[in-house]
Amino acid sequence: MDASTREGLEAVREEHGAGLAALGGRRLTGFALVRFVEDGDWFADCPVVLDFDGVQAEICHWKFDELSISWNSIDTTAAISGWEYVEQTPAWSDADERLESFVGQELREVALLEWRPSSRHDLADGTLAVEFVFGAGRFHLANALDENSIDVGDAHPDFVRHRLGRGADLPGRGTGGGGNVSEPAEQPVQGIRLPRSPIG
Repeated sequence: MDASTREGLEAVREEHGAGLAALGGRRLTGFALVRFVEDGDWFADCPVVLDFDGVQAEICHWKFDELSISWNSIDTTAAISGWEYVEQTPAWSDADERLESFVGQELREVALLEWRPSSRHDLADGTLAVEFVFGAGRFHLANALDENSIDVGDAHPDFVRHRLGRGADLPGRGTGGGGNVSEPAEQPVQGIRLPRSPIG
């Protein structure tokens, strides 16, 4: 397969596969996402921050095919500024019923999920989600067409699962290689750029 057709999956795996895989065996000790102060609604445009025993993974989907993953760069205790165009007030929150049950659990595995629907006229075709597997369940962060979604339980069968190998170095502690993908997709992946998170 031409490497250029696999730019999106390969780019994410090469840049962040090792760091994601190395989270295996660590506990999810906390999380943060952005909610509006006025009504508590989730502001799904902003990154979802997951803390694994002090290693902070920051994940954000935006536009139709862009996935941003950063590490230890967001201070979720600080006030959010620069969002004056938003009528309501965004603030970091550690409340979300979908994620709360996973806090304290040990992470077993991380995988990249590639959306490959039966219909080839799907705007989301080729986008990636990041799946976190624990002993008592799993969740994945996906692209809901220009914002994040959080889905608990088994992924939709139209996702192709790419398991990331264990034993890699944590971000900033090693070479940052790609980890292993033991269940390769049979279809090419659309290009996915790796922009900075909207909140830094």
